[in-house]
Amino acid sequence: MKFQVPKLTFWRAVFFLIMAAGAYATFVRFYYGLGASTNLSDEFPWGLWIGFDVLCGVGLAAGGFTLAATVHVFNIKKYEPIVRPAILTAFLGYLLVVVALMFDLGRPWRIWHPMIMWNPRSVMFEVGWCVMLYTTVLALEFSPMLLERLRMHRTLAMVKRIMAPVVIAGVILSTLHQSSLGSLYLIVPNKLHPLWYSPLLPVLFYVSAIAVGLAMTIFESWHSSKAFGRKLETPLLMGLGRALAVALLFYSAMRLWDLGRRGSLGHLRDSGLEPWLFTLEMCLLILPMLLLFREQVRRNPAALYACAVLAIFGFLTNRLNVSLAGMEAGSGVRYIPKWTEIAVTLAIVAAGFAIFRFAARHFAVFEEEAQEPERRREWDVLAVSAAKGD
Repeated sequence: MKFQVPKLTFWRAVFFLIMAAGAYATFVRFYYGLGASTNLSDEFPWGLWIGFDVLCGVGLAAGGFTLAATVHVFNIKKYEPIVRPAILTAFLGYLLVVVALMFDLGRPWRIWHPMIMWNPRSVMFEVGWCVMLYTTVLALEFSPMLLERLRMHRTLAMVKRIMAPVVIAGVILSTLHQSSLGSLYLIVPNKLHPLWYSPLLPVLFYVSAIAVGLAMTIFESWHSSKAFGRKLETPLLMGLGRALAVALLFYSAMRLWDLGRRGSLGHLRDSGLEPWLFTLEMCLLILPMLLLFREQVRRNPAALYACAVLAIFGFLTNRLNVSLAGMEAGSGVRYIPKWTEIAVTLAIVAAGFAIFRFAARHFAVFEEEAQEPERRREWDVLAVSAAKGD
């Protein structure tokens, strides 16, 4: 069999350039250290690799527990066709979060220390354990796709029998660490800008994760249909769009109520970038909310996708405002990521898209593909029975 060289396209060229820049930035990071590869300092120790790669990455992977709970816990089976892509997206998201964390840690080879050096009073300890355990849960939820590929039917049957408690454990773990990421910032009330600091940060982080999980499922479904020539599950995505509108309404109302209750709305008149960034964040969340409450918008796949993209960008803006923009004034420094930080982040995102594409082509990620082996086995049984004269 001849090896066929893939045709060089524009996007493949962009991908290879991003990965080459990321490889060089990785060399600089691990050979010369954080000082040479980042603009971090003692005054501003958490930058793009935490703000985007971890805080945003964990939230963007929330579609896995949201859809898994919908189908396996609440037994809403009509959403089953889009569960597997959501789980794959979540699994890749968490694996890449761990990869990004290895870049940010000063001594990444000690990442295993929380497993034996317990500090239950630390929020970061709880986040570390929950992320580690939930990544394991996602591996179990992903395993049926692998077992089907390997035709390990007996093991697959065993995994399916324990799937319900596994999903419940995943929902609990996700609830804990999605909210605890907000708890990390409760210890800096004098550094985080009043437009973002709130005692409700854990709740706000959790609700926003549910919202962006729904938006990411719509986003992934749209791109999967374009990339793999699949029919778009429009009726299911319409239901997700309605749920996304409700989640955004709940989040925005709680956010504005909290600001008014604490008397922080007056900071919108402050000078500087913070009021403008807050306004941008809220517009990116409120606009898709208002549009998605209209049925004609939800019935239009392109409009539904556009609303999901707006919601995703609103979520990203919020997490970056909390972790970066909201911390600058209190830290007394101006942080601008170094090009190597941006290169690593882009390489991680590009790798996520490439791995998803590979998995979708080689595993039964989509529901109709997952059902095909079952139908083949049924036909095989019928053929054997017919041959025996049964």
